[in-house]
Amino acid sequence: MAKNEENNNPGNSAQYITFNIEGDRYDTFANRKFLLRKPYKPAAPDQIKAFMPGVVQKIYVNKGDKVKEGSKVLVLEAMKMKNIMFAPAAGYIKNVNVKKGQMVPKNHVLIELELIS
Repeated sequence: MAKNEENNNPGNSAQYITFNIEGDRYDTFANRKFLLRKPYKPAAPDQIKAFMPGVVQKIYVNKGDKVKEGSKVLVLEAMKMKNIMFAPAAGYIKNVNVKKGQMVPKNHVLIELELIS
């Protein structure tokens, strides 16, 4: 195979795809990195997750407590900053998955809510 043909033929590691952006059609090859990426998942309003690794400094709620949207639920210290975490919606505390002083990784579910409809 000639060198120019090798550059134009991505082989088994790429896949030909078509997508639309604002009504315009684009045909291209998607590389392996693009094909293996994790799909976007919208934030779950019934879960409060750690946005970065840190240590739980204070917990304001207990299992079964009723909270309003915007109520303080806990303090997560990360990079020497104390970050107050708030309830994203009104509901009842279903589970508190951490304890004071616990170190948590990024995306760890700190608190689960049972939303009020």
